[in-house]
Order: sequence, then structure tokens, then C-alpha cells
Amino acid sequence: MPFCRKCLIILFCGLSAYVAAPHPQESIAARAADNNDEKFSVAPAASYQSHQKIAGVTIAAVVYETDKATRTAFGKLNPNKHGVLPVLVVMENNSGQTLNLESLRVEYVRPDRRRIEATPAREIPYLHGPQRPNIQTSPLPRRGRKNPLDIWEIPGRAFAARMLPQGESASGFFYFQTAHSHGAKAYITRIFEAPTGKELFYFEIPLEKAPER
Repeated sequence: MPFCRKCLIILFCGLSAYVAAPHPQESIAARAADNNDEKFSVAPAASYQSHQKIAGVTIAAVVYETDKATRTAFGKLNPNKHGVLPVLVVMENNSGQTLNLESLRVEYVRPDRRRIEATPAREIPYLHGPQRPNIQTSPLPRRGRKNPLDIWEIPGRAFAARMLPQGESASGFFYFQTAHSHGAKAYITRIFEAPTGKELFYFEIPLEKAPER
């Protein structure tokens, strides 16, 4: 086969492979679109059925329990299947004062009145220790299993506001090591007016499940 003709064949094959293969960035974008059909969003506090308003401060508390509800916030992970109940807290401040949330306390109150404190988001990935390694029969090392709770969404979507100015809102999840019980409530305390140090009255909000879209 003449050298020039052989070169043309090789060039044509290479060009065909390039055209057929998807661009890496396009492939990544396509996967991202498939995984984020439903974007996580937070509605105004007063729009949730489970909310309470005191002295110009409105707080909603919503349980995320089912696969469909948790999918928008945590993707394929449903924390409930690993003993963690996420509760979304949405707070709006129309009190006329900046609120100090440094000491904010949120508890899950069961129907029997037993209170469960929230577990800090940074501790969630360590709730289940690594499994004991299997006896190795091969000289090749095995990669340990990743804790399913070790995902960025757990701390990334946690409630993090420390100050809440007048006219603004804040939201995020609190995590409880319990299964959800019908009739449970969120008990929220230690909200202070920043200028005066005066503590607001406590909030006790009946917990409802997040609406499933």
C-alpha cells in the first residue's frame, strides 16, 4: 500500500473516533443534569404548614424522611436509612432587631416528651465506624468502604447562620439520631436579640413531612 494512501486512512480513522467520542466536559454536564433533575430549594417560612410566628420571627420545621423528599437535598442518600433524621429549619426575622443565633438550640421532642438533641453535622460522617477488614488472601490491598454519610451535602446543607439581621432569612438542616414519630415536635430555644441580649420565647413546632414534588 502506498505510504500516502496509508497515512490518509489512519487520519480518517482518527478523525472519525474524535467526532464519535463525547467531549469530556459535555459528558460531565450531561451526568450532572441527570443527577439534578430536581433542584433543592427552600420556600418562605410562613408557606410551610408547620411554622410558628412569635414577636415578628417566623420559624418553620420540616421533616425529610422519604426517598423522594431527601433526593433533592442529599441525592441518592437517604440519611434515615442510616439512623439520621434531617429536619429543615427555616427562619425569617421581621422583629426589628438583629438576632443572635450563636447559642441556637434545636431539639426533637418525641410524642412521649423525650427530647433528642441535634447531632452536629461535622459528627455525622463518623457515626458508623469502619467495618472490620476481611482476611486478605491476596497480596493486593483492598480499598475500604466509604461511609455513606460522608457526603458534602450533610455539612453543606446544615444550618450555619450565627447572626440574622432584620428583614433577612436563614435555613438549613439539623440532624437527629432517631426515627420520625407522628406527633413529634421541634423545640427551639436560645434565640437572642443582639442589641439587648433579651431571649425570645421558645418555639414549639409540630413536625410535618416535607412536601413531595
